[in-house]
Amino acid sequence: GTFSQEKWSPTNPVRFKVGSSTVLSQIVQMVSQAQRSKAPMQRMADHVAGWFVMVVIAISVLTFFGWGVFGPEPSWVYGLINAVAVLIIACPCALGLATPMSIMVATGRGASNGVLFRDAAAIENLRKIDTLIIDKTGTLTEGQPSFDKVIALSGYEENEVLRLAASLDQGSEHPLADAIVRAARERDLVLSRPTSFESGSGIGVKGELNGQQLSLGNTALMEQLGISVKAFVPEAEKLRAE
Repeated sequence: GTFSQEKWSPTNPVRFKVGSSTVLSQIVQMVSQAQRSKAPMQRMADHVAGWFVMVVIAISVLTFFGWGVFGPEPSWVYGLINAVAVLIIACPCALGLATPMSIMVATGRGASNGVLFRDAAAIENLRKIDTLIIDKTGTLTEGQPSFDKVIALSGYEENEVLRLAASLDQGSEHPLADAIVRAARERDLVLSRPTSFESGSGIGVKGELNGQQLSLGNTALMEQLGISVKAFVPEAEKLRAE
């Protein structure tokens, strides 16, 4: 991973995790573990198949000797053919392969859609679930904010406000800054590079753009700058409630 205060500043790569300790490797291990694990239904199927195999072998042996002793000539040839036929017809292959194959397909399809199962039992128990509690951010949502709209004050044009904000936010790594920059580029707005840039931890950014001092941030930053935002609070709360 890398750490940088500004997107265009030089960075020195630092390895935090390598090999089997990386997130990707752990995901691969989790999928493999889930595919190797056995669901309760599979354990029961394996248990039944184990007894069934012994019964089938016993019937096949009886068939071989039954045809060999009591069958028409060549009796032992007929006995061998019919014994093999019993093994082929009664072999519990479907019983032994159906469950593990379905588990493998389910875990693979789940992983391709971003859903990881810890073990096969979780897949089988899904049919019993009537209430599902899920983390929202990055799970049900995309994990990154998206830009909605600009509410410009009287005398200001929306695209110009967005262009100035995006130009300043080019130097920030905050997810909200990324959303603003993406929105400006989607509107084909021409962005300028600020001549100075300062990022305040958790409150916003400040900088100089074309000789103008610009500030972009939350109410804490506005209070530091002595800018009153009380007139905009009702509209902001209304948007937050949507």
